[in-house]
Amino acid sequence: MSEERSNTAWYIGARRDEIGEYAILVGDPARIGRIAEHMSDVHFVSENRGLRTATGTRGGKRVTVSAFGMGAPIATIVMHELFALGVRTFLRIGTAMAVPPAKLGDFVLADGALRAEGTSNTYAPIGFPAIADFDLNTRLRERLASSGRPWHAGIYGTYDGFYTEMFGLSGERRQMIDGLKRDIQRMGLIGTDMETSALLTAGRILGARASTLCVATVDAFTQEKIGDEAMAKAERDLFEIALDAITA
Repeated sequence: MSEERSNTAWYIGARRDEIGEYAILVGDPARIGRIAEHMSDVHFVSENRGLRTATGTRGGKRVTVSAFGMGAPIATIVMHELFALGVRTFLRIGTAMAVPPAKLGDFVLADGALRAEGTSNTYAPIGFPAIADFDLNTRLRERLASSGRPWHAGIYGTYDGFYTEMFGLSGERRQMIDGLKRDIQRMGLIGTDMETSALLTAGRILGARASTLCVATVDAFTQEKIGDEAMAKAERDLFEIALDAITA
């Protein structure tokens, strides 16, 4: 492999010199521009395959923000490529489905996750736990405690099938999913998503620190969604908390 190729990520298209010390992973590519407003000296990496990446400075440290879209397979590809370029600390931020006591607009921090997706099985056997990094979560807890926002920490459930496992549109499928959600509540999960358990597992196997902090945006039982204004405010707070904690 050539020196140039070894210093360039295959899918995200970034060079080693375009990447910071820390990485924040987001789903929605539109968040890249919005979080960039919370950093200085921002450099936007050339977009490749719809994957947007930018690197900026926060508190004197370089932070890369990269969007993976949706789902565990591509999220771990982005993590894996950034790891190969030198990143050792990862924080996924975005949205999660809320399970009581978490309410719409609350922040939910993953201490670990139930591995109900398939991607993490390619990194470690199913008995391997998906656990967040303790030191990173300590910093996140400290920042959340001073934020004034309601927050919860606990175990996520991570699934592959949004409309088959998490969000029933109607009829028989919704009844089946309601049964699964009762199991989720019985296990005391605080939220569900499609990436966290894979990222936590991959991070451990690669030798990186990783965690997830999300805004609860959909009620798992009523399917009520957070309003646009409330989400915009929560997202701004999420950016500040994430950037402060990851660079602390």
